[in-house]
Amino acid sequence: MNLIHAIILAIIEGLTEFLPVSSTGHMIIGSTAMGIASQPFVKVFTVAIQFGAILSVVVLYWRRFFKNFYFYIRLLVAFLPAVVFGLLLKNYIDALLENIAAVAIALIAGGFVFLFLDGYFKKRSERNTSVDDISLPKALNIGLFQVIAMVPGVSRSAATIIGGLTQGLSPTTAAEFSFFLAVPTMFAATCKSLWDYVKDEGGSFTQHEILMLTVGNVVGFIVAMIAIKAFIKFLTSHGFKVFGYYRIVVGLIILALWASGWFEGVSVGNF
Repeated sequence: MNLIHAIILAIIEGLTEFLPVSSTGHMIIGSTAMGIASQPFVKVFTVAIQFGAILSVVVLYWRRFFKNFYFYIRLLVAFLPAVVFGLLLKNYIDALLENIAAVAIALIAGGFVFLFLDGYFKKRSERNTSVDDISLPKALNIGLFQVIAMVPGVSRSAATIIGGLTQGLSPTTAAEFSFFLAVPTMFAATCKSLWDYVKDEGGSFTQHEILMLTVGNVVGFIVAMIAIKAFIKFLTSHGFKVFGYYRIVVGLIILALWASGWFEGVSVGNF
């Protein structure tokens, strides 16, 4: 991996992490196209640069993080299902992580869900809700939806946004809570990825790897800030239908490339 690779992957991460389109699917295409998907460091890099993305949420919504303690209770309740089910289903999740076709199918299926429910989502857009309207039971239910995102290709953002909508939230509020829930979820994933890499490699990161991680997080932070602002603005005007079509197209592209053998020797586990 070189500096150009790091910047490109960071841009992909920043653009797709908070959109309901699956950053995993895009990372697969990007890293494979650049011929670096099989490198061990790429795995930790694509996870670790999520720190820059979640930092953008904290910066954009910093007032929310200092508003009241109950905000953190909501996040904890919503975060716990991912921890519990992640431990219980680890072996099954690891098996799915080796199946690129599963990513494509999840992308396509999620796309049809968005197309089917877009009209319903638009009705919710007229409701005046806020994160303060999220009770602990609602937070738990949204957290259970996040568990579905353990299936690669589902998209954590898509799952939690849909979860929020099922709890009576407006699309904007559902999206914002999805952003907030990403902070503990992705921070935990980043820490685990860094720890596992150091442990498996039996040492520490090289100066080159530290540079790549630094550049990746800075670029991811900047791009994610732009993407979040644009997403909220787009959502209030156009709804989710375009994301449904987009997911279907990307899923079909991955299936076609997979069938042609383009991903031979590459697993989703690298992401």
